[in-house]
Amino acid sequence: MAALTFTHQNLLHFTPKLTTSKPYLKPKRTKTKLSIQTIRESPQASFTDQFVLQLADSLEDSLPSSSSSSSLPLQKLRDNSSESLLSTQWPSRKDESFRFTDTSFIKNSDINPISHPPKSLDLLEVSRDTQFESFNFVDGFLVDSSFSSSNLPDGVYVGSLSKLSSEGILKRVCDLLGDFEWGDLFWSVNGLGAPDLMVVYVPEGCRVENPIYLKYIAVEGADKGSKKMPLSNPRVFVLVEKGGEVGIVEEFVGKVGSECYWTNSVLEVVVGEAYNLLEKTSIYELVEVSTGGKLSRHNVHVQQLGSDTVTELTTFHLSVGDQTQDLHSRIILDHPRGYSQQLHKCIVAHSSGQAVFDGNVKVNRYAQQTDAGQLTRSLLLEPRATVNVKPNLQIIADDVKCSHGAAISDLEDSQLFYFQARGIDLETAREALVISFGAEVIDKLPYSFVQKQVKDHVKALLKSRRKGSS
Repeated sequence: MAALTFTHQNLLHFTPKLTTSKPYLKPKRTKTKLSIQTIRESPQASFTDQFVLQLADSLEDSLPSSSSSSSLPLQKLRDNSSESLLSTQWPSRKDESFRFTDTSFIKNSDINPISHPPKSLDLLEVSRDTQFESFNFVDGFLVDSSFSSSNLPDGVYVGSLSKLSSEGILKRVCDLLGDFEWGDLFWSVNGLGAPDLMVVYVPEGCRVENPIYLKYIAVEGADKGSKKMPLSNPRVFVLVEKGGEVGIVEEFVGKVGSECYWTNSVLEVVVGEAYNLLEKTSIYELVEVSTGGKLSRHNVHVQQLGSDTVTELTTFHLSVGDQTQDLHSRIILDHPRGYSQQLHKCIVAHSSGQAVFDGNVKVNRYAQQTDAGQLTRSLLLEPRATVNVKPNLQIIADDVKCSHGAAISDLEDSQLFYFQARGIDLETAREALVISFGAEVIDKLPYSFVQKQVKDHVKALLKSRRKGSS
């Protein structure tokens, strides 16, 4: 079975973030979660990190009592995550993958894993018009949603693992959940601390017309400047069998007044091969727009498991304050005729703002006739705004077409002159150019109402930034 697996990790969202992805022809994506086990002294103790072990203990203590009778897939994930944390260090600036990303303020916080959802929640305070039924994660817990299973095709399951009654689907989830070698500390923290697992299952040859809309809502939060750091660990696993198709929309929002919180989410996707006359297999597309968070880090890992796969990653990050927007991606191609294209764009519009891009595409020996391209473009609008980019191609195969590029600049004088020569004032010209820079990504969002929502949000952020600097 030719397939792709994908994992996504989103760290620390203090303000709204919107991620949308929709696969093309057939296969789709998935998320993973959970893990727990008592941690004891062992011969590996010299390699352990006491802070990580204390965090693991607090995660175990926060799990609901019903978790003691967890299903096999969930317990397997927790056991694997617990074992991984025994020998995992908290990342520092000395680690290459965190060289430009400072996580010390998390370590210095009083991290409190959230042990239960809020007793009452006025969803209107954080809700938006989605035009689709949605599933809501509140502080990491899957709560009652507006989604009706009667609208789903036969054989499709969307919901909590604890309510999954099909032994066949349960076995497939157990076989594939967490079967990924590139997970890091935050993957394992989520695996150990996730209170439940949401499963999206699409059977062979089935096409789900409307997207699965996932809302991650942060309600519990500490005041700005407080040492307290509430932590939630929502996890989703998506399995799309051969010839299946589904779209996933993810939206991260925070309740007004929740100044400081840590949302550590994981989405794991397994995509089976597609049906079509050209014999092409798995197709996966991710479109992401990220604007929120003191620190927002997204780890994207794509592993090719068969030939003729298609992967497209398109991302836009905006930093309008003292923020770090960080994207680390890894695409590993092991089979022939794979196609991979990645476009990353970011705007840093604050003197204390930072963007980080570390994109790795590895074309191994048997991935002949691969076509892989990667481009990152950054726009710096303030003198001390910072961007660190590291596009990376590792090519072992000898019959490939691969390219990558990086560009960092301010707005070009020639472009501004073009507008001014036609009677458009400088401020309006700058605004139009900045908006159009991000529109290339936003216009790839597959639903018009999402495009409008994101454009309005980006315009409002840029407008507030101009008011703040005037």
